[in-house]
Amino acid sequence: MPVQPRSRARTRWAGVPADQRRAGRRELLLDAAFELLGTEGWSATTVRAVCTQAQLNFRYFYESFADLDELLVALYDRLVAELGEQVLAAMDAAGDEPAARLRAAIDRILAYVADDTRRGRILYVEALGSEPLNRRRLDTAHAVVAAVEEQGTRVRGAGDAGVGRIAAAILVGGLSELVVAWLDGRIDVPRERLVDDATELFMGLGAAASGIAARR
Repeated sequence: MPVQPRSRARTRWAGVPADQRRAGRRELLLDAAFELLGTEGWSATTVRAVCTQAQLNFRYFYESFADLDELLVALYDRLVAELGEQVLAAMDAAGDEPAARLRAAIDRILAYVADDTRRGRILYVEALGSEPLNRRRLDTAHAVVAAVEEQGTRVRGAGDAGVGRIAAAILVGGLSELVVAWLDGRIDVPRERLVDDATELFMGLGAAASGIAARR
């Protein structure tokens, strides 16, 4: 069991209010899980390893999380929220033109995972490692599909709802696979070219969905 030296344990949280100490320890555990899951993977990310990485006693783990799954779901949510904020900010900065907004979103997603490959591994690979984490991944994907469908309706107007949902699902699922393939090196092109090509292809998908809806 990892135990801190007494002098360090006494001084680490000296003078810090209890609620801030708990919040600080929770963040240390999340940071430790981020490092382990993002570099060594699911099999190396255990409660013991997280506590050792965070330099915290086991009891502090259970102060914040019921089990390892709860910790990893919280970590996944933290990354999704961070990425979501960055994507929305990039889209807002791009203006109102649909292609520019889409390009900004794709570019920000690729930059986010490229700037720290641990993020991409957790979001797109290791999220498959546990049933609770995979369920959260699927729930998040469904929410993103609904948001993309809503955005498409605002841009192109009301049409065949089924086609809009299909197009949104293809875009979200396809972009996820694109990110994984690019990070793995299976798509070996510079980021800027990938963003340009993906934007044009996804805009074509939207145009095709509009055409199908119009014919109906």
